[in-house]
Amino acid sequence: MGEEDRVRRLAELKAYLEKRTHELEQELLKLRSLEEIVDVVLAEKSFRRVEVPKSQPASVTSAQVTPPPIVQPVPFQVAPIKTTSGTELADIQVNRNEVKVTPKPEMKFDSNAPPLRAFLVGRVLEPMRLKDTSTLQAGQITEDKILSYQIEQDGNVLRQIVIMNYGDERRLQELRSAISWTLRRMYERMTGTK
Repeated sequence: MGEEDRVRRLAELKAYLEKRTHELEQELLKLRSLEEIVDVVLAEKSFRRVEVPKSQPASVTSAQVTPPPIVQPVPFQVAPIKTTSGTELADIQVNRNEVKVTPKPEMKFDSNAPPLRAFLVGRVLEPMRLKDTSTLQAGQITEDKILSYQIEQDGNVLRQIVIMNYGDERRLQELRSAISWTLRRMYERMTGTK
């Protein structure tokens, strides 16, 4: 086998590996999304609602029946992002139009690491931003609804990821999954664990 054939085969192998890696990353994202959906459904199912029986007599006074508490919408939700072994990596805070990811102080994530730059920014955030820009040009949204993001760092250490105008619930779930996957991979790289 000549040198040219060897180089060609290596190039084909590299292309195959890149394609396969991308496919597996996409599959993992979908699995993480499904896992989060199952978690949400389980949380909803385990919440027991108190219902007033319909057969109650009409003569019951309001002092005898305590109405169920009115649940006000929470201005934001905060949840930890953890490894499968339970190590807390960051907190993710979500409000109506913003997602903030703040790594735990002891987590010194490299803000230039490929899981962050190549995957989260390159394959998730930028495509979402570009899609919103196209939607704006088509006149379907206004400029203030375009997804934008900031990667805040101190030197090379990631301090916070802020994503504005994330959009709907489906997109939020996709972002949560992508962010969780990214931080877990960064932690693995940082600690040398799998």
